[in-house]
Amino acid sequence: MVNTNLKLRFKPVSHSWVALHPQPKGVIQFIAGAFFGTFGPMLFYRYLLQSLFEQGYTIILLPFNFSFNHYLEAGFLMREQYEILPELVRMASVEGYDYEAYLDDKNFSWIGHSLGCKYISLLEGFTALPDDPQDRQKFIRNLLSHTSDESQIESVIADIDILFEQLKQKIVEVQNLICTYVGRKITIHSVFIKGQVSILLAPDISDTASAIRPQFLADIIDKLGWGVKPTPEETHNLIKDSELFNIMGLVCFQSDNIAKSTCQWFTKTLGKPPKKFLKTLEGGHLKPLGIQLGKYVVNLFDKPLIESLQERNRRFEHHVIQLLKEVKQESLKKVLKVSESLIK
Repeated sequence: MVNTNLKLRFKPVSHSWVALHPQPKGVIQFIAGAFFGTFGPMLFYRYLLQSLFEQGYTIILLPFNFSFNHYLEAGFLMREQYEILPELVRMASVEGYDYEAYLDDKNFSWIGHSLGCKYISLLEGFTALPDDPQDRQKFIRNLLSHTSDESQIESVIADIDILFEQLKQKIVEVQNLICTYVGRKITIHSVFIKGQVSILLAPDISDTASAIRPQFLADIIDKLGWGVKPTPEETHNLIKDSELFNIMGLVCFQSDNIAKSTCQWFTKTLGKPPKKFLKTLEGGHLKPLGIQLGKYVVNLFDKPLIESLQERNRRFEHHVIQLLKEVKQESLKKVLKVSESLIK
């Protein structure tokens, strides 16, 4: 049952913001777009976040710095997840809230908007990296050999090797710390986010020219080696080579020219997600932003500027909530199938 009387209150935890649900059925980790994700996502995305919270989810807002090195920022986001995990359990136990959902990382989902979707894509793609360092280096070399020189490849390998070892150590620390709080360890299925559902809202896997204008200046930055890393081509290759992205939902908007090419790449080139997990809705790239004022929602950068709660829900939030539910059900079916095959 949806509880519409719950108040969405964010508290700072590590570098992020957390709204703790008293009886959570899961956790949504939200990564917003470039500008809005850095400056006040809890304000700009307020109505969407409130709607998700009322469905029974604890909400984590994960920030990121403005940077062209998205590898490093993705690594920061992954480290941040493990900084927050034990705090969820500790805070819930102090407040007298239920914390059962936090003890298995399959109950954690991701929702991203715009550039935030690229970070989720990187985290999912990293899931395919082999545990063995030599196999991992081979994977990365094959991925980057057509787009990067040797020094760039070595730099990426070094960064990811460090991240991999840090996360493996951090997982052990997190499990032990949670055990001191509740006498049980959290179940963590992967160093990255394997098995966790993701919903991508107007994904934007773009290049340096999308952030820097005019074009000639972006070209100079790319030639100097200071441009966006990974490039759109490298990100696409990582997504394809990982053979993952099987429990994903995608939301595109009819008037959105910013995410148009990325949406087309997912649906036409990659062939994912299946049509039942693809929604094409009215509105532009910034449709997910919105603030409630009484019985109305102000669409900060979309049309209509003001609409009723019912109309806003019908046009957007209802679809996101339903899509999340359906993708999670599909994920559960796959887990059950794997369990049945192991028993046989």
